[in-house]
Amino acid sequence: MTVPREFADFCCELLSGLGQIQARRMFGGWGLSVDGLNVAIVADLGDGDTLWLKADNETLRQFEAAGCRRFTYPMRRGDATLLQSMNYYSAPEDAMDVTHAMAPWARLALHSAVAARAHAVPRKPRSAPKPVRKTARPSQG
Repeated sequence: MTVPREFADFCCELLSGLGQIQARRMFGGWGLSVDGLNVAIVADLGDGDTLWLKADNETLRQFEAAGCRRFTYPMRRGDATLLQSMNYYSAPEDAMDVTHAMAPWARLALHSAVAARAHAVPRKPRSAPKPVRKTARPSQG
């Protein structure tokens, strides 16, 4: 299901304590980032539009203790359907009303995004494609 822009804008407002939040279309939802760091996803996994905050091994216990749900979705592999998950948790319900209630959860998401960037494997820069050299065909004679 497609998440409306209005809900993504509302979530950007909730996370605004982190700085300028940018929302970018991502599949049927939105990716939310600050300073190039992905801190949240806005998506509907079948139970309504939800703000999903980035977590890691250090912060996931806090999300779980608050009763937050892990971002989990079904993926088909051949004849089987497997459940996949990502390190994002639903925002606590009581934090969805005002920016100051969301602030500590937003900081956890930012902490997780910074840690993920620090542990990311550097990508090799893409090299320019090599030009195709045309070779002369042997004359047929």
